[in-house]
Amino acid sequence: MSGTLVHRKKAAAAASDSLGSSSSSSGANGGDRAGASASGDRQSEEDAAHTSAQLDDADDSEKYNKEGWLTLMEEVLLLGLKDREGYTSFWNDCISSGLRGCILAELALRGRVELERTGMRKRSLATRRVILLDDTPTGDVLLDESLRHIKETEPPETVESWIEYLSGETWNPLKLKYQLRQVRERLAKNLVEKGVLTTEKQNFLLFDMTTHPVVDSAQKAKVMKKVQNALLAKWVNDVHRMDKRTLALLFLAHASDVLENAFSPLNDDDYDLVMRRLKDLLELDPEIETQKPNANEMIWAVALVFLQR
Repeated sequence: MSGTLVHRKKAAAAASDSLGSSSSSSGANGGDRAGASASGDRQSEEDAAHTSAQLDDADDSEKYNKEGWLTLMEEVLLLGLKDREGYTSFWNDCISSGLRGCILAELALRGRVELERTGMRKRSLATRRVILLDDTPTGDVLLDESLRHIKETEPPETVESWIEYLSGETWNPLKLKYQLRQVRERLAKNLVEKGVLTTEKQNFLLFDMTTHPVVDSAQKAKVMKKVQNALLAKWVNDVHRMDKRTLALLFLAHASDVLENAFSPLNDDDYDLVMRRLKDLLELDPEIETQKPNANEMIWAVALVFLQR
């Protein structure tokens, strides 16, 4: 287990100890102080639960790092790539911002960032800002570059703002320095290193273009099967029982306009069923869902940005 994860577990233990001491303190004091202490206990319980959820995500991150799974960005790109041609559709103008949303969700799943706390006063997901939790490098160049930008930015920015900044879709010239360049090419090179893609040169009449055809079709089939099963064999009526990484993949593959590629091989009955269930998923209100137990706030905040577009 990494030193970072050990540190987080100690922090969780400290939060739990603090909760226990607050409870005993409230018993020793009466009147108004007892009421204030009870309120503090409730807040401490929320904080302890919040910390516990983050540790679960961090544990998943440790497993990810050991087994070398694909990142959300790589999975979305892989779903969008034409197998033989090795490039995404020229008409897809959604995947650029979708991949930036993947970066924020991936950082949250790895315990690096979160949404700012609301305290006793509830606030809209759209207005809550992205807060740095841990600046330990992830080992992924795109994630670490984004992490540095978030760390260096004061005051913190909202999820929608970060998607715009990382995409270069901002009118503020001072924010253009945050744009991530050649994201698809860099992700493709990562997949080449992992043996999923290869690199070729193709001639398109007036110019040559570097392409990345799929060579490990089993890996792409695995990603396709994951999203298919999430809406078929492994479908759960309670979305909060769904694997968080898979939930994020469904939202972000849809936002990137590549999810249809995973469903096209299905028979007519299965296709109709996944489309109905996907419709139900996309009609959920992120503001309501994020208030429920076991919710990953960042995933719902990212989903909200794209559902409002």
